[in-house]
Amino acid sequence: MNISAQQLGKWGEKLAAEFLIKQGYLILAENFYTPYGELDLITEQVNQFNPDEKTVVFVEVKTKAHDGFGSPESWVDRRKQAQIGRVASGYLIQKDRTDDNCRFDVVAVTRERDGYEIRHIEDAFWLESDETGRIF
Repeated sequence: MNISAQQLGKWGEKLAAEFLIKQGYLILAENFYTPYGELDLITEQVNQFNPDEKTVVFVEVKTKAHDGFGSPESWVDRRKQAQIGRVASGYLIQKDRTDDNCRFDVVAVTRERDGYEIRHIEDAFWLESDETGRIF
């Protein structure tokens, strides 16, 4: 099956969303855009022991064909992480959720000859900011 990179990415995002829903995540937004960039999925995870404790999870989905180079999760480099952080900050401010717990996950989808493989990396990276709030 020959598909474009964009089609492959959309296919991976759909599979990742379905996977996360089955794991109990609530999808808050898909393809959330700001002037700083785009986030594939924004989800919410409820603490099973304390339903009042919720975590906003910003999810970067990386999809590759079986013969691609390297692992998809390795494609989320420091530059991409900083961009994701800026978009996440915009979301938290826009939705008035700046006091909420949050984290950054990566879902790696690999298309294989007879199906696909999904790997969910929780807390895939951490970000730091300077005294002005600039994320790096």
